[in-house]
Amino acid sequence: QVQLVESGGGVVQPGGPLRLSCAASESGANMLAMGWHRRVPGNQRVSVATINYAGITNYVDSVKGRFTISRDNDKSTVYLEMIGLKPEDTAVYYCFFQSAWRSTYWGQGTQVTVSS
Repeated sequence: QVQLVESGGGVVQPGGPLRLSCAASESGANMLAMGWHRRVPGNQRVSVATINYAGITNYVDSVKGRFTISRDNDKSTVYLEMIGLKPEDTAVYYCFFQSAWRSTYWGQGTQVTVSS
């Protein structure tokens, strides 16, 4: 079982920055992909940003140019740098870790609220 610990959520004004972190208990060498999904109450969880073992990143169109995902394999940690935040970015953000053995593990979620 891979444990994920998320941090960095909070309340920020529109246009402001926020940085999320997610540390996995599993070695980065066993990581196939990591990333972030988000869910607004009443809606499905949707992918926001992913990064795979080769460092290839993928973003949902609505965050391109504003969000940047990066990783630190030595620390098995993934980061989500968010700038130019909008009220519609308000959601619970969930980190995931997809292992080399094709299992997917999820963090507990961290709330991001964009409000003036």
